[in-house]
Amino acid sequence: MANRLPTISSHVLDTARGEPVARLSIAVSRVERDGTETAVATVMTDADGRIADLLGRPLEAGTYRLRFLTGERSTFFAAVAVDIVVDDVERGYHVPLLLSPYGLSTYLGS
Repeated sequence: MANRLPTISSHVLDTARGEPVARLSIAVSRVERDGTETAVATVMTDADGRIADLLGRPLEAGTYRLRFLTGERSTFFAAVAVDIVVDDVERGYHVPLLLSPYGLSTYLGS
């Protein structure tokens, strides 16, 4: 098995239905200390609700904003923004989103 470079990945699950959320867009931007954002990528979950590489480029230290465009998938949340701090570029960061009509949760996965 080839070694993969560290990246940021995600998995979106609909906990009300007990199934992955396919074709959900996630907009990724880098957030600087002064609050300015630079768009990095917009990617879409696969049929299993996964994205193996949100960046499409080598991982760099810094703060990233993951904006899950939940829109039609939730009756209440139009979008969910999660800011994460990447301080170790030698490891990967997995950020799942558990989504239901009126609730959500995220965490640092493995």
